Amino acid sequence: MKPRARLELTLALIGLCVARPAAGRTPDDETPIVCGACEAWNRPHAPVRLHGNTSYVGVAGLTSVLVRTTAGLVLLDGGLPQSASLIAANIVALGHSPHEVKYLLTSHAHYDHVGGVAALRRRTGARVVGSAPTVAALAAGHPLKDDPQFRSGSQPDALFPKVTQAATVRDGETLTLGDITFTAHLTAGHTPGATSWTWRSCEATRCVDVVYGDSLNTVSDDGYRYTDHPTIIEQLTRSIELVEHLPCEVLITVHPGFMALDDKLAARGAHTNPFIDPTACRSYAAQARQALAARLAAEHAHP
Repeated sequence: MKPRARLELTLALIGLCVARPAAGRTPDDETPIVCGACEAWNRPHAPVRLHGNTSYVGVAGLTSVLVRTTAGLVLLDGGLPQSASLIAANIVALGHSPHEVKYLLTSHAHYDHVGGVAALRRRTGARVVGSAPTVAALAAGHPLKDDPQFRSGSQPDALFPKVTQAATVRDGETLTLGDITFTAHLTAGHTPGATSWTWRSCEATRCVDVVYGDSLNTVSDDGYRYTDHPTIIEQLTRSIELVEHLPCEVLITVHPGFMALDDKLAARGAHTNPFIDPTACRSYAAQARQALAARLAAEHAHP
């Protein structure tokens, strides 16, 4: 499948997915969330090193990233509640103990990315970190009111296990563990607290800038109109511009289809690494800008 087709399919799955928790769900367990795309998203995926200290440890349709430092591990995102055991198994498959994870960094507070955070915190003892809006949503167990997916995300069928006492990170703030420094970039719009993260990854003599790019798409509740929310449009526009201009040689996205993970794995050779692509962030931003323009044009055409 071509990367563009894969991106459109992933967006379609996100837009169509309606989640519901399995019976007997408690706020702090791994009871599966059931949704139209959840089974496909949560298929096991073998862990794979992307470059140097940075590895993919997520499931087939939801990204989780493991970064090795001289003082322990950093994990980014936790997938669904039922993803937690698969992510933990992938960490072990790479030769690590989950207890080596010191920090669990978050992107945005929707059930498919932070649903597994509570279980992973229990399994690892890691400190959870997110932007102020994300931390507030984690404590509530659902998206915030100014999230374009608030109405559907705050219903019982899309709640995620609550996470309290998470640490708050500000836009541009850094977090250092051992020899690696992570920088938080608030890329709001998809959610109020959406956050992209950057760090450096070295392999042999080559060091590259890695971007964990959060969602920049306009998926929303049915009936939501971005043209009624100019602040959200401004946020998305700024976020797209920010990602476009980040130092970026390896782009990792919160849904692996956005970065054509499996296509790049298939194309990888002994002396070639398709994950290294200095144009990746610009292309990602260009697609997001085009999608936003199309969404606004459609809303203007049908006021």
